[in-house]
Amino acid sequence: MKLSTKSEYGLRAMLSIAMNDAGSATSVTDISKEEGISVAYLEQLLNKLRREGLVESVRGPRGGYVISKRVDSITVGDIVKTLEGSLYPASCIAAHSGSHGACKKSKGCVPKTVWIRLAKAVNDCLESITLSDLCMETKKKELRRKT
Repeated sequence: MKLSTKSEYGLRAMLSIAMNDAGSATSVTDISKEEGISVAYLEQLLNKLRREGLVESVRGPRGGYVISKRVDSITVGDIVKTLEGSLYPASCIAAHSGSHGACKKSKGCVPKTVWIRLAKAVNDCLESITLSDLCMETKKKELRRKT
């Protein structure tokens, strides 16, 4: 299972916004320069995150984006699911969750138990890490670099 650049770049953008010590909005241009991500792609990602209520946009000359919730209440899972959609490793598991296209072999499928366990493990991992955790880790790394 491989996540797309949406998750990678979206998570980096969210961390960049969260780490903005000034408490003011972080511009897309600043994130783009800092993270090496195109402005157009960032705008697409941030619009999805905004629609999901994870960030808010601020208009004006000092405009940009701010985190809309407490950073300790936003999980990596919130960000990844917003940008990727379903994280199920197999279509039969997505069907199991109520999506369309149920597998014809679903009822007696033994391998399905593997996909269910994998989906749970991935979800549990992503839900156990908050944006606050990533901010703390970033600050620790910055301190190590300075010493």
